[in-house]
Amino acid sequence: MGDTLFAKIIRREIPADIVFEDAHVLAFRDIHPQAPVHVLFVPKRPIATLDDLQPGDAELAGRLLLAAADYARREGFAEAGYRTVINCNQDGGQTVYHIHLHLLAGRALHWPPG
Repeated sequence: MGDTLFAKIIRREIPADIVFEDAHVLAFRDIHPQAPVHVLFVPKRPIATLDDLQPGDAELAGRLLLAAADYARREGFAEAGYRTVINCNQDGGQTVYHIHLHLLAGRALHWPPG
């Protein structure tokens, strides 16, 4: 995996509106939001895609989900609801090859999206 946009954000080489950080995960607002709340949760250790996760990455993958749920509760929209999405590879809509979880909220989200 090359040096991605997200790796540069993690290293603070590119500015971002960071809303959450711990030792393993960084979260920041998406610059092209698809909902009133659109936050990306990324592991600080680079993993290119969901397909690249290994059994030893289970804790890190869980940390992404837990961080997103904690953020939703803390920001007050967990009860109303939110969506989490992980895109994988080109046909799945992944554009940055550093695994990341999208958290979308702030309006009714319909399926299929549109």
